[in-house]
Amino acid sequence: MASYDFNAPRLFVESPLAAGARIALDRAQANYLLNVLRLGTGDAVLIFNGRDGEWRAEIAVEGRKAADLVCVERTREQAVRPELIYAFAPLKHARLDYMVQKAVEMGAGVLQPVLTRRTQSTRVNLERMRGNAIEAAEQCGILTIPEVRDEENLDKFIKALGDDVLLVFCDEDSPVSNPVEALKAQVPAGNNAAKLAVVIGPEGGFTDQERALVATHKRCVRVSLGPRILRADTAAVAALAVVQSVLGDWA
Repeated sequence: MASYDFNAPRLFVESPLAAGARIALDRAQANYLLNVLRLGTGDAVLIFNGRDGEWRAEIAVEGRKAADLVCVERTREQAVRPELIYAFAPLKHARLDYMVQKAVEMGAGVLQPVLTRRTQSTRVNLERMRGNAIEAAEQCGILTIPEVRDEENLDKFIKALGDDVLLVFCDEDSPVSNPVEALKAQVPAGNNAAKLAVVIGPEGGFTDQERALVATHKRCVRVSLGPRILRADTAAVAALAVVQSVLGDWA
């Protein structure tokens, strides 16, 4: 059995999944399958709920505008949520949407907005963030939906971080010019770090006081993301790619 069917549409549902289970679709999902994709009774859809793995289901049309899905067989077992916290200073809507989607694609298990001295936007729509996380998971074959946490001040986040978490502090003023070598030095050869947190600041950067605060964490590595100043949403992709390649599930 193939690990992923790229041809079948994929939907996130809240209901429990098991063989023979019948899942009632909401109006938007039914419209997407029946009117946008023009599918009908018996056509296959992949569904997941973040708990019971991925299932192949078949459409059962109920009238002109409604449909159910009937679970047929499990295609993939449930994956464990990655122990990777992505902490970021919130951005304005469109760029925050992009950043959340890319963080999910790159394997973030927790999305943590943190408020810094220079944060541009302090009001975070958590429901919108979760919607973007679900959309990214649907499109990219991801089985676990990241935990979306309430925003909190940077100092509170740092103080609550466990000593067993390796904190990757992305700082444009870091003297370390090679982030790959800096991260490799944190873990013995052949092993990756089980618990990780990546912190990206606002576009105005961190203050000296915030840099000192982050450095108080027991396991902290401060890295630069290269010679160019990156926008915060670009920095998200760059940082998570480096971390995953050295310490995460790419390693």
